[in-house]
Amino acid sequence: MTRAAWFPVLLGVCLAVALTFLTLPVVAIFVDSSPAELVSSLGEPGALDALWLSLRTTAASIAIILVVGTPAAYLLATRSFRGKAAVVTLVELPLVLPPAVAGIALLAAVGPSGILGGVVEAAGIELALETAGVVVALTFVASPFYVRQAMAAFASVDRTLMDASRTLGAPESRGFVRVMIPVALPGLVAGTALALGRALGEFGATLMFAGSFQGITQTVPLAIYDRFSTNFDSALALSAVLVAVSGAILLSVKLVQGNDALGGWQVE
Repeated sequence: MTRAAWFPVLLGVCLAVALTFLTLPVVAIFVDSSPAELVSSLGEPGALDALWLSLRTTAASIAIILVVGTPAAYLLATRSFRGKAAVVTLVELPLVLPPAVAGIALLAAVGPSGILGGVVEAAGIELALETAGVVVALTFVASPFYVRQAMAAFASVDRTLMDASRTLGAPESRGFVRVMIPVALPGLVAGTALALGRALGEFGATLMFAGSFQGITQTVPLAIYDRFSTNFDSALALSAVLVAVSGAILLSVKLVQGNDALGGWQVE
């Protein structure tokens, strides 16, 4: 029994080390930033502008991701075709791109001198160094998180449900809306939260593609970086706001996913 007890102890030690390493920096943000400093930091010039800009651009990017990414994920999850593996790899590629490379890639693609720069300019759309460019950058880096999770959610749905709807005379489009999306909804919500968190925290691609101009392209992560060298307390307080929002998003996903996500599953 003594010899057999070492492994559970090792597991507990590893968990304790991992929890300490992962939670201590987050806890330190709130320990070093008092509620009064948090409130005062939001009253500083540009702080509320950055927060409002982050919320607006993130909401716009999430809307685009949901409208385009949901059907795309359904197609990839329910169809087999030649080159599918390559398509999935291309969809997932932004996941592993360094943020600075993502920004450079966007400039090379839709920047003023990019491949599609002339087309974008002819359409009267300005992206680089504009708020719309922030939305493009957030969508580019966050969409793979949603599409990947949505693919898994759709793939886990029992196909006999769609077959049953087809036998009842419902077209595939109606089955997609009335069957697939409701059944896969917890996974879709989880994917949305992942994309939302990634978009809120995006820094490198936004800076490279859209710049950091107060009230135009300066989101909260960029505002934190801007204050880091001049007012660390303000940067700390803004970081606390971002952590709180991210934590609220994660908690909401856990609540949507139900008891299992909250720890109801146990090994007997």
